Amino acid sequence: MDTISKPHAVCIPFPAQGHMTPMLSMAKLLHSSGFHITFVNTEFNHHRLLRLHDNDLASFPGFQFMTIPDGLPDSDDMSTRHLPSLCQSTIENCLPHFRRLLYSLQSSYPEIPKVTCIISDASMSFSLDVAKEIGVPCAFFRFCSACAFMAYLHFRELLEKGLFPLRDAAQLHNGYLDTAVDWIPGLKHLRLKDFPSFNRTTDKNDIMFNVLMSHMDRAPMASAIILNTFDELEQEVLATMVPILPPIYTIGPLPMLLEQVPTTPVKSLSLNLWKEQPDCLEWLEGKKLQSVVYVNFGSLTTVTNEQLTEFAWGLANSKYAFMWIIRPDLVKGDSAKLPAEFLEATKDRGLIASWCKQETVLRHPAIGVFLTQWVEFDIGECMWCCTDVVLAILC
Repeated sequence: MDTISKPHAVCIPFPAQGHMTPMLSMAKLLHSSGFHITFVNTEFNHHRLLRLHDNDLASFPGFQFMTIPDGLPDSDDMSTRHLPSLCQSTIENCLPHFRRLLYSLQSSYPEIPKVTCIISDASMSFSLDVAKEIGVPCAFFRFCSACAFMAYLHFRELLEKGLFPLRDAAQLHNGYLDTAVDWIPGLKHLRLKDFPSFNRTTDKNDIMFNVLMSHMDRAPMASAIILNTFDELEQEVLATMVPILPPIYTIGPLPMLLEQVPTTPVKSLSLNLWKEQPDCLEWLEGKKLQSVVYVNFGSLTTVTNEQLTEFAWGLANSKYAFMWIIRPDLVKGDSAKLPAEFLEATKDRGLIASWCKQETVLRHPAIGVFLTQWVEFDIGECMWCCTDVVLAILC
């Protein structure tokens, strides 16, 4: 197929690590199947990636990076953007910039194919407006399970049924979160505590809850829904989604599919927003089979130093070896402060790193348990790696 006649997919993730990585996997799969790819990062993240990876984001044949601003003030800070502010800003500011980019791709680049579809993170739903204007389909892509997607779809009903917001902070601890939610098709035995934790607030105007609710309200308008799961795992909930959503495509687990893609420069692309520590894999060598607890709360979660200390002593008291990823910006408004006694007690069985190649680490035979924050949890990734998981809900 000559270059100009290839299908051309524009892939736009929400600008956070846990969204960028699976979208990149999706783009790699499409590229390996003959698509021309335009991958859209925010300017802030793109500049951050260039600084970290020594300008290693050059375009490849049939695969190019382009950028739009996220609407937040420019900064040389390498830390993660404030999530609520980022969510609000993408809604309020990204549409005109994305529109300009798409019209430019259609008219100013005769050497590449015309855009034929948009693959959009469901949290960048403004893409639907541009897709309609230029007359191409727009599929929503979510890296989460079908169960999680279905729960997000019903955020508005939590509001309408008076289950959101909480009346007061006491409801976080007095058993109220055990309230049954038995009216969502395909999700049996669900309780309020099982929802993504964005509903755990007393503020009706909470940015995160309302932004997610508004994005999910638009899901039925997409041309298709792409989920990182597979039918046999979530057959019941997927069946209930069919009547209320556009065509659903289950393509997970993504890492397993990527293993089948031939090795190329595009396949080796990485969009890690933190420098990976190479000694992580070296440290795992020689450890006994399934003897190590791997701890990583993802790219968005923040904790207090008090919470960090509590997790630290939990790991110390477990007596297990552990690898703990502590991002430079993990602690809210501060640097991570671990007790000297903890560091001394665990120096022979613990490794603390700032970031790593998670897929590679999870597949290492020494890893026995993955402790993570469930908001960014990818069940398919863990099933592919055959790793037990402990989920922490931090709110």
